[in-house]
Amino acid sequence: MTQPGQLALPTPFIISALEQENYRTKTIVLDGALTATPGQFVMAWLPRFDEKPFSLVNANPITLMITAVGPFTRLVHDLAVGQPLWLRGPFGQGFTRPPHHRRLALVGGGYGVAPLLWFAQTALGHVDALTVFIGARAAQDLLYADRFRALAAAHPATALDLIVTTEDGSAGHPGRVTDALAPKLRAGEIDSLYACGPHGMLDALERLSQQHSVPCQLSWEAYMRCAVGVCGACEHAGHVLCLDGPVLHHTS
Repeated sequence: MTQPGQLALPTPFIISALEQENYRTKTIVLDGALTATPGQFVMAWLPRFDEKPFSLVNANPITLMITAVGPFTRLVHDLAVGQPLWLRGPFGQGFTRPPHHRRLALVGGGYGVAPLLWFAQTALGHVDALTVFIGARAAQDLLYADRFRALAAAHPATALDLIVTTEDGSAGHPGRVTDALAPKLRAGEIDSLYACGPHGMLDALERLSQQHSVPCQLSWEAYMRCAVGVCGACEHAGHVLCLDGPVLHHTS
């Protein structure tokens, strides 16, 4: 069943802007808006080819981060400003901001940073501090670090600290985001944790949050086929992620 404001059928939107983020990732801005919350996703469709899920980077204007990793995403990368991309949605459950948690940690691995930028924008002015952790294999794989720095500069009233990690040590702190986060949790500097990224990273974050009694909201990315809970392709730990998630709440 579709919800109010949800596009049940693929609807064309015209690409109004393209920005190259790194060697294989683009941010695509479309000429429309959706009623959505950070953490929700849409299904992008190319006629007579395929349909894939993507987290929203923003809903007004509709903004997507797309990394060229397969035939569908490479075709999307070939699109130019003025051409259409079809969407349906938004779908799923997004992030929510507990009013009593004032110091938030946002952890993005790889292209998992996409929904966290929007969430950070909505949280500014409502929390005391945001600590953002961005992790990647190498410097060339980092995404949205400059956008988070610009966000911090534009909102000096809220403390926004950006911590970058790379597994090969080519930028920021060497190691994984969990290595950089753990000392903050041990010191009691984090009230609530939000994350999106590879499942291995999310498993580690869930264990850390339980160890330090910090509630977390984790966005479990999966291959969504129907996006309406029918096919079961996105089942995870007893949840159908397109309906129950992709953001799941984990209590400490």
